[in-house]
Amino acid sequence: MGQQEKVATSLAGAVSERVSASLTPVDEELERRYPGDPGTRQPVHTVYVPGEQFAADTIRSWGDRALAALDEHAPDAASFAAVLGLADDLAEPVYTRVRAKLEREPIEDLRVDFEDGYGGRTDADEDTHAARAARLIAETYAHGAAGNTAPYLGIRMKCMEAAVRDRGIRTLDVFLSGLMEAGGLPDGLVLTLPKVTYPQQVTAMVRLLEEFERARGLAPGRIGFEIQIETSQSILAADGTATVARMIDAAEGRATGLHYGTFDYSACLGVSAAYQASDHPAADHAKAIMQVAAAGTGVRVSDGSTNVLPVGPTAKVHDAWRLHYGLTRRALARAYYQGWDMHPGHIPTRYAAVFAFYREGFEQAAARLAAYANRTTGDIADEPATAKALAGYLLRGLDCGALDTAEVTRLTGLTLAGLQTYAGPRRGDLTPSAK
Repeated sequence: MGQQEKVATSLAGAVSERVSASLTPVDEELERRYPGDPGTRQPVHTVYVPGEQFAADTIRSWGDRALAALDEHAPDAASFAAVLGLADDLAEPVYTRVRAKLEREPIEDLRVDFEDGYGGRTDADEDTHAARAARLIAETYAHGAAGNTAPYLGIRMKCMEAAVRDRGIRTLDVFLSGLMEAGGLPDGLVLTLPKVTYPQQVTAMVRLLEEFERARGLAPGRIGFEIQIETSQSILAADGTATVARMIDAAEGRATGLHYGTFDYSACLGVSAAYQASDHPAADHAKAIMQVAAAGTGVRVSDGSTNVLPVGPTAKVHDAWRLHYGLTRRALARAYYQGWDMHPGHIPTRYAAVFAFYREGFEQAAARLAAYANRTTGDIADEPATAKALAGYLLRGLDCGALDTAEVTRLTGLTLAGLQTYAGPRRGDLTPSAK
């Protein structure tokens, strides 16, 4: 005890310097390609509303329709829990939080759709609808009341294929220009580029946004966009490479998300309509490739949607709710923390699935993180990467409103800043939903 160890070395200091110098390009490449998660809030869903239907009260209207669906088909916690198979201890907290969420923030991410959901319109109509979308989104961010705004808003333009390319570019220009005329681009702006097949189409989007930024005096790289994966060629190129990985690189740091298009992708592979779903093996394969390609890049992956709508008599609504709830829980377990919702009736089960996912694992995650932070022993020996995942799990629960800051602090012993330290250094540019 206390004996001074003799430390011997054989390599000259210059050796380490030469090794470091040889790896400098690799260090720079790692930093460029894999900067890590951006640390911002990721919405739990994206809602698509056709361009001609988007109005000043759209968000509030969806919330009210979702609440009405609950009132009609599951008016209390017990009945809702019975439909979804929620444990007794989750029934009341989940139901109460779902209703509160529908009052406070019914939609987390809304996309005004000028692609498949928009249909055929004249150029004059599309110009008008794009300009109106810009005006209403600007007004929402400037004066939106609680329950009638969303943290993220934007448009899905037409794709870069020849038949619709010029129209898509014009719609994007009209929309972005309208936002600039109304005071500038909001922080929560999101753009979606659909039906991307070749990396060159992503590059074209980058060049387009560069031109807009120069024209409007914006900082280079200010505008990012999501890439929608809807074709087999976006997963596997003709030469056998993973196209989606090349698309992320082609975005030159502007890609914010990869969104899986359930029905276009399934149809592209010849899956019959009755089996086009987000849990089909073809969907699992595509999303697994997307997930691996995006890992560490800061690009988030989003699941698709179900087209089974919760409408009609109560028994039919309950069947649709169970399907949607199950698909959402399945996606969450696979680390797809975002999906699409196509109808107001989907929102109650979206939030029920998300809230149950975080609340049922909350106490165990909090205990494990507390043990790690306090260096205490338990039955699980967690490593730094797991501590990061535990903190990220709790922060996601806070972001959407599944968890409250006070209860997380009580069980972990960590402040919000402490959680952010474990999750990563660049956490959150938008206020969490939790109160």
